Amino acid sequence: MNHSFYSLALCAVMATLVLPACSDKNSPDSAPPTAAASAPSAATPAASAPASAASAATPPGPPVSVTTAAAESRDLAVNLRTTGTVFPLASVDIKAQTNSVVTKMHINGGQFVRAGDPLFTLDGRAEEANLAKARAQLAKDQANLADTQRQLKRAQELLAQNFVAKSAVDTAQAAVDAASAVLLADQAAIDAARVALSYTQITAPLSGRAGALSVSIGTALQSNISPIVTITQLDPIAVTFNLPQRNLAQALAALKDGGAKVTATLADNGGSFEGRLYFVDNVVDAASGTVRARAKFDNKQGRLWPGAFVEISQTINTLKDAVLVPQAALIQSARGTIVYVVEDGKAIMRPVKQVAGQTGEAAITGIAAGELVVVDGKQNLRPGAQVVERPKEPKPGASAPAAGAASAAVAAPAGASSRGAP
Repeated sequence: MNHSFYSLALCAVMATLVLPACSDKNSPDSAPPTAAASAPSAATPAASAPASAASAATPPGPPVSVTTAAAESRDLAVNLRTTGTVFPLASVDIKAQTNSVVTKMHINGGQFVRAGDPLFTLDGRAEEANLAKARAQLAKDQANLADTQRQLKRAQELLAQNFVAKSAVDTAQAAVDAASAVLLADQAAIDAARVALSYTQITAPLSGRAGALSVSIGTALQSNISPIVTITQLDPIAVTFNLPQRNLAQALAALKDGGAKVTATLADNGGSFEGRLYFVDNVVDAASGTVRARAKFDNKQGRLWPGAFVEISQTINTLKDAVLVPQAALIQSARGTIVYVVEDGKAIMRPVKQVAGQTGEAAITGIAAGELVVVDGKQNLRPGAQVVERPKEPKPGASAPAAGAASAAVAAPAGASSRGAP
């Protein structure tokens, strides 16, 4: 009984303690703490405004280290560089012009020959016989002409004595004219026989180097069938190359002045040769947009060989008083070619137009001579950025601390911004 009474009393006391605590959590008096907790959230925009103002007032980053070069004004020779092929000015395939047999050979394959040098001798006995026959016919017809001339003279004498009619004189005169015409035909036959006989002596039509021989003594040849040997002229010699269509006008103008100077260089330090442009083709290749051209070179030492590849350099134009900057200063952007010009320690973007480029230099329009253009470090620039000139020849030991200080100066704002980010 007493145990039950004490248990009920303990439960009543515990209920009395728990119920007020529950009512405190659900009562309206608990709202102020919630509002107080949300107050910092409402105050966040107000706090961010000073932060934005502080960021706007933050000074710009450290100057960008760059290397500059001054734009120069001088003449620029615009050279065209391309690959060419050595090409002979003349190459002749020697063929037999009569059906005959080779009886003598006066050259060897690969030998240098001069114009008029004997190359081959063919069997000419048949041609010699024909020539002798033509000469004999000429002698016969000459005797016949002399007889007709005597008859004409006799007829004229008889006509003067009125022993013959005038028609007899006319007949004698016609015989003389016919005999004279026969002599002309005989002389033509002799000339033809001499030409045929000359075909048995094959000589070099030009000076050059002989190729491989395709015949030997005793070889039977047919007229104009296959070449016996090829003679290729080596001095002077030509180089064939292609000119871009945009340079056609300058090439044609150079031809009127005796041809522009062209330099051919052999690979592997084979030497350079000076020549002149002498030919520009009359049509532009639609597939490549180029026109074929040729230059002539002296080749007394025979170092330029037909078929060899050479590097061609030709001065096609000279720009007078052009503004020149290093090629490395040009930037290809979406809006075209630009450069950064340094004015009052700031990088100013300038649109330019490249007129020509040559050996690391570019002729441009859009800036004036004497202005400083950024060559190195331009990839880190923005319009209006502060720049500082790099020392041309940094001293050993002084460059490392400078680089460390620059890195620290760049890294410090980055670290501060990362810590201050909300």
